[in-house]
Amino acid sequence: MKLAFIIDPLPQLDPTHDTTVALIEAAQAQGHEVWVTSASYLSIVESQAWGRLQPITLTPVKLEENHWLAPKEWYQLGKWELQPLSKMDAVFMRTDPPVTIPYLYATQILDLLTPTQTLVVNSPRGLQAANEKLYAMGFPSVIPETIVSLDKKVIREFVEAKGGAVLKPLGGKAGEGILFLQPQDKNFNSLVEMSTQKGKEPIMVQAFLPEAKDGDKRVIVLAGEPVGAVNRIPTGGDFRGNMAVGGRIAAAEITARDREICRAIAPTLIRDGLWFVGIDIIGGYLTEINVTSPTGVREIDRLNGVSLGKQVMQWLEARLYSVS
Repeated sequence: MKLAFIIDPLPQLDPTHDTTVALIEAAQAQGHEVWVTSASYLSIVESQAWGRLQPITLTPVKLEENHWLAPKEWYQLGKWELQPLSKMDAVFMRTDPPVTIPYLYATQILDLLTPTQTLVVNSPRGLQAANEKLYAMGFPSVIPETIVSLDKKVIREFVEAKGGAVLKPLGGKAGEGILFLQPQDKNFNSLVEMSTQKGKEPIMVQAFLPEAKDGDKRVIVLAGEPVGAVNRIPTGGDFRGNMAVGGRIAAAEITARDREICRAIAPTLIRDGLWFVGIDIIGGYLTEINVTSPTGVREIDRLNGVSLGKQVMQWLEARLYSVS
């Protein structure tokens, strides 16, 4: 197969952590031709999606003493080539949030591709539709009690009723801007004003789940099926378990409840072409559905002795060959 990955700048990626690198490594190991580019190098030429791409070769990481190790020079790039993306068998959109206007423009360029000819993972229309916080609101049976509002009165009434709640910016990532708020907090009004940009942007407010102290589980979901999980446990005085803010990671099993949640969301994920996602589960409740560039693969591979990247490539091969 010929694959393109739309990624953030390579020097910013950590080969021992980033799922994007794990996927590229797996594609290379399976003998596929891999090219990389960034969203800023996408174009429309003659009503087709084009990209300025470079071929890439990786030196794979190695597992030593339960840690991934990568050489200093872990990637090699070939010459740039401007070519139609329709030449690719699949395109992986792996640009990190936030979802900005330029990001949406990039998805609209990718939307010109014919899915039966070039599969985009994840679907441009799915990425446009699925805000990683709001998308979960479509599954009320498996999420904690949640509101979305910019109205200070509505937010206060909810927090008072629950005794405490978690405020989440709708466009945030990696735990950024997430706050724990109690009704008696003397900074209540200020925190709500900051979170809503002085009443200009709605925020998500979720009932606080005490089980958060035991971890925030990330489950990787491939074509609607859970394939791996890792637990992210808060450390120190921070209530957030995100790896980006220092959460400790631990091995985790896929439970019957996790599978129940996946069954509830799978038909919608597949309908929207959201083939590779990461869902977050706290205390048996779905809290977020991450669709832009979900991470966790390196950690799951290391802790469980598996290769989720290989599973993704095998799924992709089966899907593309069955279509052709």
